Amino acid sequence: MQWAASWAAPLGVRGRALPRAPSRRLSGSQTKILGRDRVKLMESLVVGDIAELRPNQGTLSLFTNEAGGILDDLIVTNAAEGHLYMVSNAGCRDKDLALMQDKVRELQSRGGDVGLEVVDNALLALQGPAAAQVLQAGVAGDLRKLPFMTSAVMEVFGVPGCRVTRCGYTGEDGVEISVPAARAARLAEALLANPEVRLAGLAARDSLRLEAGLCLYGSDIDEHTTPVEGGLGWTLGRRRRAAMDFPGAAVIVPQLKGQVPRRRVGLTCEGAPMRAHSPILSAEGAVIGAVTSGCPSPCLKRNVAMGYVPPEYSQPGTPLLVEVRRRQQEAVVSKMPFVPTNYYTLK
Repeated sequence: MQWAASWAAPLGVRGRALPRAPSRRLSGSQTKILGRDRVKLMESLVVGDIAELRPNQGTLSLFTNEAGGILDDLIVTNAAEGHLYMVSNAGCRDKDLALMQDKVRELQSRGGDVGLEVVDNALLALQGPAAAQVLQAGVAGDLRKLPFMTSAVMEVFGVPGCRVTRCGYTGEDGVEISVPAARAARLAEALLANPEVRLAGLAARDSLRLEAGLCLYGSDIDEHTTPVEGGLGWTLGRRRRAAMDFPGAAVIVPQLKGQVPRRRVGLTCEGAPMRAHSPILSAEGAVIGAVTSGCPSPCLKRNVAMGYVPPEYSQPGTPLLVEVRRRQQEAVVSKMPFVPTNYYTLK
């Protein structure tokens, strides 16, 4: 998912290794879906079961096309205030908005009650084992009651109207804070006043999301990748699978029980780091796929990557070769996440 490039300006809290890198202000695309037919709108575009979401519960979902390809990945939350709150990749903002606007016009032409509101907020991602402890000092509510993939609107360090969502793109506990753009710098400064908090740039976030086995949109998944190929079949709601009423269902649903031409896998190797577009070869030297993301793992002290290979080469432990700098080196298919995730649940 392209959170690493466009989801939120990241702040790190000490825990897993955070390699230093310059930070820049970034924001995902935030939208409210309004009206009685808001769920109908979203379910006409995404693969998830939006109707089953409890108040303030969110889910990762996917925009798909009729060929089964992934147009974007996004988080949809059933806001208790009576709308759906959606955050998608800023790099896909224009095409996502056009997709939704076209569907809104279609539903409205048939008497549907639905509308869109683009939210001009910034996003700050506070990530790490101590994230909740740091944030608790600036909010009135008990964050222990806010588990992974739930959210609430609250005042944060004196800034009203912030939506705090227990999620992130690092595999660690943390939150993403939707904050009015004019108050974003003030809130960031308030968080950075705690000595446990550091600015963390895109290189830090990319290594963390890769260690957690999370996709980057445009690299690991795109409009030519189906959810099943990308290891995201779990995002398909059970009811939606049975109804086959989302774009590309005729292609995607049969793949859940049938054969797919390729699968996303994790890879580890010694030597030079594997990078995007590095060819993946069988042990006999035949090119069978390509790396989509790769970097040295600060936590594991070895190189990790993701890529696509035919199903017969996708089992963990399968020995392969990867071509790096025109040299072949040994690699092994590995289970993901490479580093265990640490999401906060109430279990």
